[in-house]
Amino acid sequence: MASNKLLLITGVSSGFGRALAEQALADGHRVVGTVRNAQAAAAFEALCPARAHARLLDVTQVDAIDGVVAEIEANLGAVDVLVNNAGYGHEGILEESPLSDMRRQFDVNVFGPVAMIKAVLPSMRTRRRGHIVNVTSMGGYLTMPGIAYYCGSKFALEGISDTLAKEVRAFGIAVTAVAPGSFRTDWAGRSMQRTARSIADYDALFDPVRQAREEKSGRQLGDPGKAARAILAIIEELAPPTHLLLGSDALQLVRGKLAGLGREIDAWEQLTQSTDG
Repeated sequence: MASNKLLLITGVSSGFGRALAEQALADGHRVVGTVRNAQAAAAFEALCPARAHARLLDVTQVDAIDGVVAEIEANLGAVDVLVNNAGYGHEGILEESPLSDMRRQFDVNVFGPVAMIKAVLPSMRTRRRGHIVNVTSMGGYLTMPGIAYYCGSKFALEGISDTLAKEVRAFGIAVTAVAPGSFRTDWAGRSMQRTARSIADYDALFDPVRQAREEKSGRQLGDPGKAARAILAIIEELAPPTHLLLGSDALQLVRGKLAGLGREIDAWEQLTQSTDG
């Protein structure tokens, strides 16, 4: 029987966050979900008035995060599990995409999660227990043309998660970076921010990629409900993984990327070692 925990999940209005919150509530957990407007807050709390608690928070408003977490801890108790789920995908050829788009992507996908982590860590460290789950992406391992800013943000969150796991393990705090493949969420639909095309030289490379993504949206292999159950399973583990892929497509593509990287390292081994003193 799963233990009842207090989960703090960012971005519970749709997608992974909503699926995870609904499954956690069904399993008997208490859930604090962050939303960005009062209508979404009311809809979330209606799921389970006794155990679903909404808080208005935009993770890019980092100065507000400490206060929100302190209020949660004062009124609802210690956060057992933080799930950094809030995020979005930016699509655009790098040369065409302004730096302001990159800053926004990193504000939401990297700086927001780190600020959330910093807010919950003092209590977790004092209690010598807790679990931080960062939702990254298979795009934190591999890339494709047209999502450089997105992949950059997810590579960053993977690296931060890996480092953090080493820093807090001695305090009984677990860190897991969960990297989904393609799932039936709004990521490639209304949630994606797209930079307008402007340079014809990239058409032959990128147009088929954008078309394939749009055609696949809503028909991806991954089931968000099953992803939610997988995430809830790992928070019950005594020794949870630091990295967890979700989806057979992620498994196949990431294995291929790592194998290719190994071959490239081997091919240039002599040059690599030539720099030793």
